[in-house]
Amino acid sequence: MNQIGPRVRELREKGGMSQEQFTARCNLVGFNISRGTLAKIESQVRRITDEEVGLLAKALKVDVSVLYVNPDIPR
Repeated sequence: MNQIGPRVRELREKGGMSQEQFTARCNLVGFNISRGTLAKIESQVRRITDEEVGLLAKALKVDVSVLYVNPDIPR
């Protein structure tokens, strides 16, 4: 199951990027993705591989672990 989609959206929006801008950045790091595919990932409709998680983290310029952190849950 795709559990990181909402976190990807949150971090993308926090970075001030539209879906189009973010997919362009993904393409630069080697993740050939369309805006429609990103929308499906963010809405948890599309499954995502471990490799894709790594590429999304690279495009967001964060560690992979950040994608699995839910900021709404206190530690």
